[in-house]
Amino acid sequence: MKPAVPPAMKTSRTGRRSFMLLAAVALALSATSVMAEQVAREQDIVNLRLGQRMMVDDGSCPAGQIKEVMGAKMAPNGIQRAVKCIPRPGTKK
Repeated sequence: MKPAVPPAMKTSRTGRRSFMLLAAVALALSATSVMAEQVAREQDIVNLRLGQRMMVDDGSCPAGQIKEVMGAKMAPNGIQRAVKCIPRPGTKK
């Protein structure tokens, strides 16, 4: 004798596929938002959001490094930036 399964627990094959597709799309979108963008000049950065990171390849950092500009904290006049040189992604040591 099979145990009774409530109708809410039953899912069709199409429903499971739709759910998996939706989950894959959500995962792909969240992964792309984490990656930092790269610009040539710091003046090209407009509307920096809190926590957002931008890479600036303007030659102001030593060889093998790139400038990272990050929206660090809220201030009365907008978002304050934090600037530092970090190792260039993909550089072999």
